[in-house]
Amino acid sequence: MKTLYSQFTAKPGCADEVAELLLGLTADVRREPGNTAFDPYRESDDPDRFYVFEAYVDDEAFRAHLGMPYGRPFNDRLNDLIVEPHSMLTFLDPME
Repeated sequence: MKTLYSQFTAKPGCADEVAELLLGLTADVRREPGNTAFDPYRESDDPDRFYVFEAYVDDEAFRAHLGMPYGRPFNDRLNDLIVEPHSMLTFLDPME
């Protein structure tokens, strides 16, 4: 299992466009055969802050996700709309 979350902050006035862009990506990623979760969130107290929980069956599925044709256009547009230089990724390990 490959699990991570990403986080990013919309520039002032860009949050609704980020949300729309993210929801479009969500539909695509959820159709990937190796994806088991792609759940976007908006922070309750700061609607400019976004979080995405992602899970893939394995490293190979995650690498396939990175190579999908819709990924680069999404990230290129997102990077124009957010404060950070790119979405910040945190990889997670299960506690068993």
